[in-house]
Amino acid sequence: MVIQAVHVPESVEAVVSHSARGGLLMGGGTVVMPLVNGGSAGVTELVSLRRAGMGGIEVRDGVATIGAAATLAAVGAHPGLAFLRPALRTIASPTIRNQATVGGNLFVAQPYGDLAVCLLALDATCEIAGPAGRREAPVADVLSAGIAPGEVAVAVRVTLPEPGTWHYHKAMRRRLNSAAVVTVASVTSAGDCRIALGGVAPRPVRAVSAERLLRGRPLTHESLTEAGEAARADIDPFDDAYASAWYRARVLPVHLRRAFLP
Repeated sequence: MVIQAVHVPESVEAVVSHSARGGLLMGGGTVVMPLVNGGSAGVTELVSLRRAGMGGIEVRDGVATIGAAATLAAVGAHPGLAFLRPALRTIASPTIRNQATVGGNLFVAQPYGDLAVCLLALDATCEIAGPAGRREAPVADVLSAGIAPGEVAVAVRVTLPEPGTWHYHKAMRRRLNSAAVVTVASVTSAGDCRIALGGVAPRPVRAVSAERLLRGRPLTHESLTEAGEAARADIDPFDDAYASAWYRARVLPVHLRRAFLP
């Protein structure tokens, strides 16, 4: 199909209207434009989000509201989200981060989408707009089931982690600008443990087996190695140009441990 129209709506309601009629949403274009240029987008209309008022970032009373059209670079530059900077710096290149958006990262296939792994670990919620109005949904549900046709992810909301509870580690083939072999993100404190994994399943997943083992236990080499072994029950690894499914499963315990004990 050939693109015949590009819409640049100036409100969320207008974005929803165009999306409901079959337009393909485009934030930074880092995923959509390769499809368009390769002739595999499957649509005739694009809907740009750059003027729809969805790029804001607000941090207030320990909660961050991040617009779906906010770029990864903007998130990394925000002083209230400094804990995410090490994770964001592992995603692609500065050029890509200047264009790629938070909303787009939610829907990109693995082994990409490392911010989505972080949002899953942070137990974020997603504000979704559609023909029937707006609703809230856990990011976990959006990652596993997507959203309905015609709906639009407007923003994500994150409760900021307490100091010392956030952990992140990404194994890559290169030091920077490479897709994940294994990504681990976690919020872990004395009373709670959430661990999200990327690169080891078609979508980011919670390592619920590892979480159960770590609750109430000190984060030692032994307990983390045991948790990493248990986490293999939660993954569905795949082969790609970066690593085999066997290798991803094999090294998962090592990298889960390194997220907590570098």
